[in-house]
Amino acid sequence: MVTFKYDLNQDIVELQASNWCGLEQVYINGKRVSRKLNFGQHSEHEVKLHDGNPCKFQLLIDPASEQMVCRIYRKNNLVASIKQGKENLSQSRRSLQNWAIFFTLSSLLLLLLN
Repeated sequence: MVTFKYDLNQDIVELQASNWCGLEQVYINGKRVSRKLNFGQHSEHEVKLHDGNPCKFQLLIDPASEQMVCRIYRKNNLVASIKQGKENLSQSRRSLQNWAIFFTLSSLLLLLLN
């Protein structure tokens, strides 16, 4: 899971993206306001902030650097561009793969014991 968090005036905005299952979720002040599945290189979420102003999140992967970028727009003006490096994505994938292997082996062991 990759998380981008930003303090936007009176709102704490957060975009969570799973690099394993493609689920993306946007939270404003801890409340989920958008959710969708995405398996492409680019996606957008458009939501309203606490003050009623529109806010847009663009999530993309730069193919050259393999960095994940989250751009946050408020009233169609870019206010933040947050990047997560290749190392963070690789670490997240390894962790998820390790959990999947552990779960699979545990399930097989339980099946063999029964």
